[in-house]
Amino acid sequence: MPDTWFAPLQAYCERTDATFWAEPINAVSNAAFLAAAFAVMRHEGRGRRPDAPVRMLAGLVALVGLGSFLFHTLAVRWSLLADVIPIALFIHAYFFLALRRFFDLGSGPALGLTLLFAGVGFGLEPALTALSGSDVDAVSNGSIGYVPAILALFGVGAGLARSHGIPQAPARHGAGRALLGIAALFGVSLAFRTLDRSLCASVPLGTHFLWHVLNVGVLYGLLVTALRHGARKA
Repeated sequence: MPDTWFAPLQAYCERTDATFWAEPINAVSNAAFLAAAFAVMRHEGRGRRPDAPVRMLAGLVALVGLGSFLFHTLAVRWSLLADVIPIALFIHAYFFLALRRFFDLGSGPALGLTLLFAGVGFGLEPALTALSGSDVDAVSNGSIGYVPAILALFGVGAGLARSHGIPQAPARHGAGRALLGIAALFGVSLAFRTLDRSLCASVPLGTHFLWHVLNVGVLYGLLVTALRHGARKA
């Protein structure tokens, strides 16, 4: 593995040196992801029949916590991948599940739209950087990559909340209202992530740990919504 994979990173206010426990609050707050994954699994186990997609997503939530813990302790380039890959997998897997479960799309159309969503998401930051002439990723403290996810949450939630004249309308309305509330929480969470560096002088601890804590609520809410609303289909 090239030495660049072990290059130290200092991305957040709390880290002031390269030691393992330089970000204790950011690191320990990841335990909440494991607690959320466990809570979802218990909730799913009380259902009338197993929900394999939600179990898989709960496993990804646990991986999000573990990967983020690695990044906030080791803080090197390879551990950054351990942080972001499970998050990306969760975002796109949940988008696919939402299309299948809430909109009753077939696997082919749902997969096609998920791939389109992924393409737009991965291309957004380079496109905005090229158009603006500035490093959008740096300006947003890395938060620009989550903009497609929050827009998708609001879009799916609004689409479900406005469903009319179909047999599944009550369930869709419930899912839509839940997703809109979760999208609003995600917006607050994303704001704390974005502001972390700019507030270092006044808040040395930073605000990134609040991104963790609020995102636990976001991920837990998404999985409980998938369990409670819509037919159980992958």
